[in-house]
Amino acid sequence: MSFKSINPATGEVVKEIPEDKSKTIENKIEKAHKTFREWRATIISERTSLLNKLADTLEKNLESLSKLITEEMGKPIRQAEAEVKKCAWVCRHYAEKAPDLLAEKPVETDASYSGVRYEPLGVILGVMPWNFPLWQFFRFAVPAIAAGNTIVLKHASNVPRCALAIEEIFRESGAPEGLVEVLMIPSKKVKDVIKHELIRGVSLTGSTEAGMKVAQEAGKHILPSVMELGGSDPFIVLEDAILRDAARIGIIARMQNNGQSCIAAKRFIVADVVAPKFTELMKEQINRLKVGDPLDPETDIGPLARKDLVETLHEQVKDSVKKGARVLVGGNKMKNLPGFYYAPTLMIDVAPGMPVFDEETFGPVLPITVGHSTEEMIELANQSEYGLGASIWTLDSDLAKQLIPELETGMVFVNAMVRSDPRLPFGGVKKSGYGRELGDHGIYEFVNIKTVWIG
Repeated sequence: MSFKSINPATGEVVKEIPEDKSKTIENKIEKAHKTFREWRATIISERTSLLNKLADTLEKNLESLSKLITEEMGKPIRQAEAEVKKCAWVCRHYAEKAPDLLAEKPVETDASYSGVRYEPLGVILGVMPWNFPLWQFFRFAVPAIAAGNTIVLKHASNVPRCALAIEEIFRESGAPEGLVEVLMIPSKKVKDVIKHELIRGVSLTGSTEAGMKVAQEAGKHILPSVMELGGSDPFIVLEDAILRDAARIGIIARMQNNGQSCIAAKRFIVADVVAPKFTELMKEQINRLKVGDPLDPETDIGPLARKDLVETLHEQVKDSVKKGARVLVGGNKMKNLPGFYYAPTLMIDVAPGMPVFDEETFGPVLPITVGHSTEEMIELANQSEYGLGASIWTLDSDLAKQLIPELETGMVFVNAMVRSDPRLPFGGVKKSGYGRELGDHGIYEFVNIKTVWIG
């Protein structure tokens, strides 16, 4: 088999890359392990020096990498550029913070000396998605590498050129051979990699269904794992919110990356007294969006990454309409464009029991659900199998602080959209997964936290 790089804006196959044979897979894992034995012994300043070089390489190749991302998965070019810059940011962040985070910490006890060491585990398998093909990898890999681990990467099958570009970024930055090895394998072979005796941990970003399978396999082999899975984040607009600000940010929170983000605002829960005005503001915003060629800097919405994603999204919309939802804008496949486009869509009268409320929607569909009290709005927000992020809009900071602990999510943003930030931990609860990336916590997911006692 081969992996096809398809331009979603045209539907054309750009390149085909062959699958790795069994011997190649074995050699890559062994190479990563051999490099680990050397990399773990390097001083921290050598590792952080590489992180800064990686940032330099990313910034130097900003234009070509951004174009590659856009051509392979369809996001607007301005957003692709922002993704590459963010990868450089996470490199520089851990280059600065890793020495202190990984330093041995003395702990006062009745021993002559006691403390805690942070030691790398070995070869970590990363199973990464297509929607942020560089960022998702760097988000997971940079702290793991800073800690002294090495990586084997199974990237999403529809972004093979981005996977190979990651290897090239490390090569150009002077990284040792084997620090990052890309495995060109289908999803069905991930199980075989997990059970390999040299794999010491697994990190997956992807769907809840994929996470359940990978976590189960990792558990069989007692491997630590981090699961960053699906989300259906509520965007809660209380009656005292500044509606124009909420609408202006809300359209970005829902539509960025063509609506294909785990932390996108996917359920807009709006107080009844302001729902008509907010709906009109969102309608104005959606009607102003420019859909088209993602390489055009003026484009707001490009194609979805694959044809099957368009079909799935359309079925969710149609099924919700059958159950009582109404479409105010969009609600259709854009057959006038050659690629995998879906019209930016605004839906109202959305309620639990409808796919656009109950399921994760991966595309430019904005559903509005009306709440008749703050208590009901929080109940609706929590009425989901997911628990990644939530956004609250209100001028009452005391009320916001009261509501934060009531939300069953890993992240809460007040008067701002949910986003990832290298300085803060990122992750969810319930079926949005477990473990944390980024922040101080992210660097400790794949280390041996070793107690030392000297009598």
